[in-house]
Amino acid sequence: MNGTPRLRSAYPPTPQARQTKDAQYGTATGVSSPKVPLPAQATSQQDPQAPIIPFRLIDAPSQRLYVASFYIALIIWRLCDYYGLVSDETDSFPLFMKWVMIDGVVLYGLPGLKIPWLQWSSTTMTLLFAMHAVFDYMLMFRVPIPLEAWLVAFTRLFYDRELAVSERRVKPANVLHNASLILGKQIIHILPEGSAMLNPNQTAYCLDALTTSVDLPIWINQTNPILIELLRIDLDTNSNETLTIQPKEIKRLKKQADKQLSNRAFTSPRHLQYPVKKTGLYRLQRVVDESKLEVQRRLSDTLVVRCPSAYMRAVPETKCIGDLSDFYLQVDATPPIHIKYSKLVNNEESGHAVLSIPPKNPISPLVRQRTSGALVSKDSVRNADVSWARSQSTKISVNESLGVSGQWQYSIDEIEDGCGNIVDYSKRRLAGSHWRHSSTEMPLEQRFLVYERPRAALRGCDSQHALQVPKGKSIRLPLHISSTRSEDADRGGHQVSYLFTPAAELPSNQEHAEDASLADFLFQSHGSSLEVREPGLYTLQSIESAFCPGEILEPSSCLLSNPPEPKVSIETQTIPDRCAGNSIGLLVDLDLTGTPPFRLSYNIRRGGGPTTLKVTESNLLHTQLELRPTHSGHYTYEFLDISDAVYREPRSLRDQNLVLQQDVKPPASARFLDAYPSRKACIGEPVALGIQLSGEPPWRLDYELIHHGRRQKHKIGGIESTIHTLTTDKLSSGGEYSLALTAVTDKSGCKISLEQETKIEVALQRPKASFGCIEGQRSILALEDRMVRLPLRLQGEPPWTVEYRNLNDSDGDVTTGVFQNSNDGIEVAQAGTYELLHVNDGTCPGNVDTTANKFTVEWIPRPSIQVPESAAIELVQDKYIKREVCEGDEDAVEVLLTGTPPFDVEYNHRVKPERGSQSSNTKKFTAGINLASVRMETGEAGIHEYKISKVSDLSYNHDPRRFSPVQIEQRVHARPSAAFVEGGKTYRYCKEEDAVGGNVPIALQGQPPFHLEVEVRHHVSSKPELVTIPNIEAHKYNLHISHRLLSLGTHAVFIRKVRDAHGCQRQMDQEAPRVQVNVAEVPSISALETQTDYCIGDRISYMLSGSPPFNVFYAFNGQERKASVPTTNFRRLAEKPGEFTITAVTDQRSADCKAHTRITKVIHEMPSVRVSKGRTATVDIHAGGEAEILFEFGGTPPFEFTYTRSSNLPKSKKPQILDTKSDTSYEFTKTVLASDEGIYEVVAIKDRYCSFSTQKVYGQTGQKMLT
Repeated sequence: MNGTPRLRSAYPPTPQARQTKDAQYGTATGVSSPKVPLPAQATSQQDPQAPIIPFRLIDAPSQRLYVASFYIALIIWRLCDYYGLVSDETDSFPLFMKWVMIDGVVLYGLPGLKIPWLQWSSTTMTLLFAMHAVFDYMLMFRVPIPLEAWLVAFTRLFYDRELAVSERRVKPANVLHNASLILGKQIIHILPEGSAMLNPNQTAYCLDALTTSVDLPIWINQTNPILIELLRIDLDTNSNETLTIQPKEIKRLKKQADKQLSNRAFTSPRHLQYPVKKTGLYRLQRVVDESKLEVQRRLSDTLVVRCPSAYMRAVPETKCIGDLSDFYLQVDATPPIHIKYSKLVNNEESGHAVLSIPPKNPISPLVRQRTSGALVSKDSVRNADVSWARSQSTKISVNESLGVSGQWQYSIDEIEDGCGNIVDYSKRRLAGSHWRHSSTEMPLEQRFLVYERPRAALRGCDSQHALQVPKGKSIRLPLHISSTRSEDADRGGHQVSYLFTPAAELPSNQEHAEDASLADFLFQSHGSSLEVREPGLYTLQSIESAFCPGEILEPSSCLLSNPPEPKVSIETQTIPDRCAGNSIGLLVDLDLTGTPPFRLSYNIRRGGGPTTLKVTESNLLHTQLELRPTHSGHYTYEFLDISDAVYREPRSLRDQNLVLQQDVKPPASARFLDAYPSRKACIGEPVALGIQLSGEPPWRLDYELIHHGRRQKHKIGGIESTIHTLTTDKLSSGGEYSLALTAVTDKSGCKISLEQETKIEVALQRPKASFGCIEGQRSILALEDRMVRLPLRLQGEPPWTVEYRNLNDSDGDVTTGVFQNSNDGIEVAQAGTYELLHVNDGTCPGNVDTTANKFTVEWIPRPSIQVPESAAIELVQDKYIKREVCEGDEDAVEVLLTGTPPFDVEYNHRVKPERGSQSSNTKKFTAGINLASVRMETGEAGIHEYKISKVSDLSYNHDPRRFSPVQIEQRVHARPSAAFVEGGKTYRYCKEEDAVGGNVPIALQGQPPFHLEVEVRHHVSSKPELVTIPNIEAHKYNLHISHRLLSLGTHAVFIRKVRDAHGCQRQMDQEAPRVQVNVAEVPSISALETQTDYCIGDRISYMLSGSPPFNVFYAFNGQERKASVPTTNFRRLAEKPGEFTITAVTDQRSADCKAHTRITKVIHEMPSVRVSKGRTATVDIHAGGEAEILFEFGGTPPFEFTYTRSSNLPKSKKPQILDTKSDTSYEFTKTVLASDEGIYEVVAIKDRYCSFSTQKVYGQTGQKMLT
């Protein structure tokens, strides 16, 4: 076992064990070596677990004994401190901290001794220290441990006893629950009378193939019949018969009925179940009991009919939207009939319907409200007509419009006949039974599959708009198929029929011929289509799907035609020059045949040059093509092909050889080289335009300049070059000018009119530049060395080029900037006044507004701080000296800040205390305005120095190069203090003594003379008394409390305030040590309740004041008793009636003096009642008779009692309370008459003082005191 590994938390082995182990195993090589004593240092290095005190000096058991003895000594020392704490009432916190520190040193230092069995893990040591700390807290702060309360609560679970007024322990439950207070009860029986009735619950009965027999209940009460006769009337033949139930059968039926009863007499009501197998009307005709007399019968007829049934008549299950359901319900039942069926549409419930079928015979009593159990007349029962009860077969048609496609299902849910027989088919369906009518096997459900109806129409073609197609080509007929619920439908499975009349056979009214052919087409899938080729009239006739016929919508007719192929014929004429007579082009007349629009292609060739392909389009059947070249030469025109709207593939014209040739000499002309329709110009400057001329030079050009409705005509002659620059006069007005070329004349002298015109936009004014405003001014305050943007206001066309300079710049450099925005700005980084010199926009030079050409930039001043001098602070040799204050007084110094708020100020606070070393710290504060207050630190006496080292504001961070620190100095005087020499001590005095309020020593610190203020507070008074002592010249003072300030009880004496010669004052803390003065002569006792009268079982409670334990002296029924009370509560259980009087009380402090008093309480006995002399009495009466119930009372009148009448049931069953009544008696007896059957017993009794009840209220019973 010595080789077993040990856990880290296990006890270490003893030295003897370790030595034995070493001797057993030897060294690592297994060779033993002689034992040579080693030095202590070497041994320590080889065995780190060796104890601090070697075992050769003190062995391990002795060391553990010494540690245990030391721990016991600490416990005794701790208890001595606790005793001094309780007796002297000293402060608890220093003793608590003292023992926490001692426990920490001992517990955490113990493992360092390395004593075996006393070396624990750190977790164990922490847990032990926490347990000792909790023990120290509860001991030093006098926290009570409720061990007694816990023990009492646990003991009461097994032993519940309480002290009574007789000073003996009794069980409260025996006193509270006294069953002898209410005794006796009276039972009243009412003798029964016999009666019989058929089917008392009016239950409906029916027979069918599944139910071949039913049991008719015959109710008999308080009788033993020997003969029963039933009258049956046949429903089909109206014949009647009498059914006699013999005694033997009755005995068997009663035996069956008795099995359903338990522990009942033979006279108890019974239900005899008599089976019948025929339909008819049954009536109880006669009942004879054992006395050979007829039993009273209650008239009640019972119908046994055929069970109602219903089924569906099957119809086709395929329907179309809009069709009627058109099916039938076959119903067989006794009217009036109610049949309920439900409807499901696409597996969603769509509602229920109830159909009512009245009887064909209007005299049926089933349709009237029954006032009695008879269905036929009592006098003519044997000749009665009961045909109204026969089963009636009815066919009901159900016709509903099927407005939704999908699956429809009608189901019969329930059928009810006139007697109330109900057949519920829905429950059978839920049970999974596919039930059908037993005889016909007809279904109970009708299903339909409702399909959409197709619709067809033509799109893009009707009788007014023909469908054109080239000859020999086919086209898809624009047929659109939809449904009644959808615009688009799958074409698959639809058959379409249509009429066709060829175009050659169409009559003049464009209607179908009489012999028009009818054709069908079947759409097999969604992608199939109807292709047509023959021209003529097509009209849709019908459309059908696989299930439903459809509807043809308009347009339904379409005319298919083959228009003629496109053709062209041409005629030409020469276009002569009106002046010179030369040919300048050709005018070609085109006669087109086909369907517009036409597209005609032709080639143009000049001389032997390349050909140019041209295309012309026309929407007309006749048009003109003007061929007018701009250059002279020989031109050849060849027409290539033509196409139209129907024949889109071009058809060649080369076989017609449509070729035209001409020699052309064009007239003079002129045009602007620049293709832009508008130009821009500056006001007051001319405009130059490039002109291209054609013809034979020299040319003369006529043009007009139009502005504001005025025309200026100009002529330029002798132009030799084909490119000429036209320069206008200076345009002095702004706005829009129009320059129009009106005519040109070349060498031939022919003047050719021109239609060339261009627009010139002349700026209304020259561009302008000025500085904008910032917050209404052309000046700005900005952060020093930061970039500032000066707003510009530019007029004209971008971009603008602006020149400006800084007037404060000694060099006078001019800066040029280019700006794209009319509200752009200049970025500057130097203070000064900036001036605008010149501006140009994208077109013209401009002007600078001399009233707004300057902008001033100034820097925001940097932050600074000043301390204003006053009577409380003055400047002495670069240092501000603040007026002296007392320790803890509120004081501050105001500083003036310049700059932009808020300001961030940082200062260093250095303290030179009167005693101790210096200390310093750095603080910061933020000021929102230019005036701030620096709070002076007065919490410690000494010299305080404040050095403001950093200041920054909203605009600038701190710059040490531009700031000089500010120093402030102040002396703080220490506040005086005062304390009781024996703080926490309690001074005890007796009220009768004359020397009340002895001397209480007080120690003072500070600069005398002192002014002292003391507060005396009574523990029950909220208003304290103040004592003022002026001019105390010494540091010690004996306080004498005046007799008038001390009254009976405990007084707490506080030092409230002390002031010294410096004017410094200290308000003492309420938690500071205080002394108590206890003035007490005798204890007192007072009742917790104001009432005088009590009941047995009540608890009489008193409150004691004084020092526990107490001795309470009292008298009960003339016998003197003494009770020891360890707490301030005195309570006794009222066990017996009598008079309970408190006579005197003493406590621990006033054991030699009694407090005489007289507090008297009267304990009353509980009221009692006895019914029938306290016994259980049984009285039998007849119906209508009465019985007397006698109540006898005990207690103090008047009496109020509550009694109940409950059902008289066997003992095995709990009686049911039928009635509860309350009554009052002013005497000790009372008689009550009762005529109802039941058990009469009292449940509650109350007299003048007390009450008692056996009824459970919130699970408890007992009594209460009446108030």
